[in-house]
Amino acid sequence: MTEFIDWLNNAVHTFDPLWRDLLAGFAIFLETSLFIGLLVPGDTIVLAAGTMVRDWLDFLFLFLAVMAGSFAGESLGFYIGRVFGARIRSSKLGLKIPEKVWHQADAFVESRGGLAIAMSRFLPVLHSVVPVTAGMTKMTYRTFISWTAAACALWAGIYLGIGWFARGASEAVNQFKFGGVVLIGIIVIFLVVVTLVKKRLDKSANAMIEDAEKAKERAAKLRKAEMKRPNA
Repeated sequence: MTEFIDWLNNAVHTFDPLWRDLLAGFAIFLETSLFIGLLVPGDTIVLAAGTMVRDWLDFLFLFLAVMAGSFAGESLGFYIGRVFGARIRSSKLGLKIPEKVWHQADAFVESRGGLAIAMSRFLPVLHSVVPVTAGMTKMTYRTFISWTAAACALWAGIYLGIGWFARGASEAVNQFKFGGVVLIGIIVIFLVVVTLVKKRLDKSANAMIEDAEKAKERAAKLRKAEMKRPNA
């Protein structure tokens, strides 16, 4: 364990900032892309990159790299939906995603619009499907990217900020040989909190989806009843 902590501290201080920025941006691009995003732990890589921040200028470059990766990944998902439409669902890759997930993404975007786009950035699974679903709707790219930008900026700021804070705290107590332990401890606590918050948001999103589906069922029943009603 001690050797791992020493290696971690050394990596944090010696990793080249340019490669760090490129790696973080590419990781979040993959995470926000359809299919690949279900496999790549982009949030963990971004958090680790945050522990390597040296100053505000360094933070800014890393933040911009993560935002660029987010924009590229989210935009790719949106245009996949816009170009291929519902056909993507019946493709070999589309069938790897459960139909229930596609249905939930449909209901979420249809009922909540831009809010669904913003919330999806913090939700497991849906964060890679919602952009594609949004591309299948009449939502403009401008509306989509506006909500995406706000959500991604908040997300990136939190993850990078916590990583930077963890490094600062570890360096503050490094003289007592506990720097690496503090660094890992802060990250573990943060990940636990993030998991709890994501579960809460996921629960809220599911409630919104259920309400939307019930409203849709009621509307369908009303239309059916009106069609059966005899003409006056």
